[in-house]
Amino acid sequence: MKAVIIDDEKRSRESLAALVQEYCAEVEVLAHAEGVTDGLDAIGVHKPNLLFLDIELQDGTGFDLLEKAGNNQFHVIFTTAFENYALRALKMSAVDYLLKPIDPAELTKAVAKARERLAAQQHGRNFEILLQNIQAGGGKHKIALPSSDGLTFVNVSDIIRCEADGSYTHFFFKEHKKILVSKKIKEYEELLSPYQFVRVHHSHLVNLNEVAKYVRGDGGYVVMSDGQTVYVSKRKKDDFMSALNKA
Repeated sequence: MKAVIIDDEKRSRESLAALVQEYCAEVEVLAHAEGVTDGLDAIGVHKPNLLFLDIELQDGTGFDLLEKAGNNQFHVIFTTAFENYALRALKMSAVDYLLKPIDPAELTKAVAKARERLAAQQHGRNFEILLQNIQAGGGKHKIALPSSDGLTFVNVSDIIRCEADGSYTHFFFKEHKKILVSKKIKEYEELLSPYQFVRVHHSHLVNLNEVAKYVRGDGGYVVMSDGQTVYVSKRKKDDFMSALNKA
């Protein structure tokens, strides 16, 4: 989970960040802010899916921030020293409400609630995509790509190629769009192979429908529809040629 901490007291922000780092390994704090204005800026830049939000801020309240933020896709854990705000906070659909000084056990419970809500959201969207794919037949199919701020749903037919980068994979799309995904290319080789995607190199997976030209050689290379060149390894050449002939 990607989080932003918004609190008007520097000491409180730093203390909470330290607790999150120690007790909530699944949460990455991307930024701190002290008020409504810089809090909205931080949300706009980092697009968190979790907000630790104080109620009394430098230039307004946490409620003011939420009203101005509009329909952003994040969950809120309120943090405050004042218990009288609890009812209004929870009516704002907050995940939880933590009283200062924050107890680590209460913090981990609140984060677990946020994680469950996020998982439920993503499961629901994945289920929608599954139904669309079942109904698509010979039409467009979609996959969900995990990115830094959630899931991006893309049409398989829009993918030109995939390139490995260690534990990450770069996806290259039509119209020069690009997405970096935090999974290895091997997972996508298995997922995309039914849709005429072929591994031509240990670091490259290509969409056969987007191959514009093949140039012979020891392994040779392909020119993709976006003009990019991708080399074919000797070991993969036979599999690639076989798949190309069937495409």
